[in-house]
Amino acid sequence: GLKMGQDYYDDLQAKYTHKKDLFLKGLDDLKIAHTDPQGAYFVLADIGPYMRKGESDVDFCLEMAEKVGVACVPGTSFFNENVNHIVRVHFAKKDETLYEALERLSHLKEKMG
Repeated sequence: GLKMGQDYYDDLQAKYTHKKDLFLKGLDDLKIAHTDPQGAYFVLADIGPYMRKGESDVDFCLEMAEKVGVACVPGTSFFNENVNHIVRVHFAKKDETLYEALERLSHLKEKMG
């Protein structure tokens, strides 16, 4: 990697910035609150409004994968604090995959209710 020219890194940054912007705009359009990552290829999303009372983020993630078809990682995997309403979603995917995930997430409330 140290022998790669600057063009390689510029292209890589542009590629991942595009993916991030595409996915975050989609989450914004769906009114799903999220972080704006500054160097990672995942976003932390707030699933609190979609959870049932007393439901764990682990159970939510399992059910969402099954019913909605979008996989995410429970936030409790990353936090020492008692945070149960955050999930981690990876966006380093093909545009088509991101569009499909956003389409599926558009049905989150009805499928998880």
